[in-house]
Amino acid sequence: MKKYLLSIVTLVIPFLTFAQEATEVGIDQRIDQAFGNATGWFVNLIFYQIPFGENVKVYWVLFPLILGATYFTFYFKLVNFTGFWTSINIVRGKYDDLEGRKDHKVEISKSKFTDEDDNPDTIRIEGHEGEVSHFQALTAALSATVGLGNIAGVAIAVSIGGAGATFWMIVAGLLGMASKFVECTLGVKYRDIDEDGTVYGGPMYYLTKGLKSKGLSKLGKVLAVTFAIFVIGGSFGGGNMFQANQAFQLVENITGGNSSFLHGKGWLFGLIMAILVGIVIIGGIKKIAKVTDKIVPFMVVIYVAASLFVIFANYDMIGSAFMQIFDGAFSPEGIAGGAIGVLVQGFRRAAFSNEAGVGSASIAHSAVKTQYPASEGMVALLEPFIDTVVVCTMTALVLIITGNVTAENAALNDAQAILLTSGAFGSVISWFPYVLTVAVVLFAFSTMISWSYYGFQGWAYLFGRTKKAEYTYKLLFCVFVIIGAAASLGSVIGFSDAMIFAMMVPNMVGLVILAPKVKEELNIYMKAIKSRIS
Repeated sequence: MKKYLLSIVTLVIPFLTFAQEATEVGIDQRIDQAFGNATGWFVNLIFYQIPFGENVKVYWVLFPLILGATYFTFYFKLVNFTGFWTSINIVRGKYDDLEGRKDHKVEISKSKFTDEDDNPDTIRIEGHEGEVSHFQALTAALSATVGLGNIAGVAIAVSIGGAGATFWMIVAGLLGMASKFVECTLGVKYRDIDEDGTVYGGPMYYLTKGLKSKGLSKLGKVLAVTFAIFVIGGSFGGGNMFQANQAFQLVENITGGNSSFLHGKGWLFGLIMAILVGIVIIGGIKKIAKVTDKIVPFMVVIYVAASLFVIFANYDMIGSAFMQIFDGAFSPEGIAGGAIGVLVQGFRRAAFSNEAGVGSASIAHSAVKTQYPASEGMVALLEPFIDTVVVCTMTALVLIITGNVTAENAALNDAQAILLTSGAFGSVISWFPYVLTVAVVLFAFSTMISWSYYGFQGWAYLFGRTKKAEYTYKLLFCVFVIIGAAASLGSVIGFSDAMIFAMMVPNMVGLVILAPKVKEELNIYMKAIKSRIS
């Protein structure tokens, strides 16, 4: 344990030396410039914009996202709507007897291992000891997805795209339910179980094994390797640096902003977070993770309750707020690029928030114990609904009702837009920004732990399942916590978004090809439900 903590300190010493040498240009700006120069080409490639008419450009990566989600919605006969109540019943445990036991405690298919031999990382990420029910899997996954994307991402979307961006976030959330269903079903169907009982799953495996079953083994291998590279980058970006950056933004603001003792010292905040994250992911202290798994869902409830309080405290403005959302979605004079510009902002932020179509969630869901892959896919489709349709909409309503969506705010930079949500709550609940700051730090901490697991899965796929490879990745992950906290939001959010969307490209290709396999699994599970009822 001491050996690995010493390695973290050794890796961060250059950053401390770099800080001491900073004179006229602060360390934050210097790191941001270096990071931006190193990653700018990739961000520009992923976010290349295709001209659509006069003064309108659309990111090319939005096409596979929108078209893929729409295709799955109709291919599976509107499963995101028709299967909604079935999904609720699965979570409630109504069909647990189909798994073979009344308490839903079933062994992983083809696994000879007992509870004591389960992978500690899997147990920690799922957030529970022993067997994991559908309800537990859903709440654990929501702990990783409901967080900064809902708090910070929505503020950015409505600042740039206006109230109308909320409408397209909702649409993206509803369509994304189908994408999440497909990828999580495949994650369970094609998971890999090592000799020691460790579960490995996600796009790397269903792209490799699934496409091989279709006679496309070479394509599957290329897509799997590509995804593995991107998921590692995504874990460093959206799952790490973005989280650390946003947490520091609010902590600095709540402690005085420019006069804060932390002003210009993002690296110091990042160093503290890196040590805490390192203790969990390197030392394997599961007790700390258990505490966060209990606290984070509680903070989600606090956040939702506060949102509802602000909304209902201004109940007379709710109707007007929804009118702004609907009118702004189709207004030819939207704040950024007209109706198309508003749509782009909505879809971009929704994808970053709920990760539907990205493939990351399937990595965690693949470890869930069930005999029916489609059952977990049905549970997973609830995530975009709760994350985007419910929580993101509430955040947007708070911003709109409190008057924080104006033409003037469209000119704010990303870092300033992040503070809009905190200010909006503070205008109604004076003390809530302090609670929100604590929640953001907890959300960031929990998400970083989860994404370190996602990234490691990609790393293990590429470099092998050895302890040396594992600790190499985890040490690098801790270093990127420091970089994320010190870099400016512009570079971090650009790289984070780029990696998230890059993951979606190889994943979506595989999802479309393997959709018939998912339909087979869905038919099997629905027949089992019908036979149970009859």
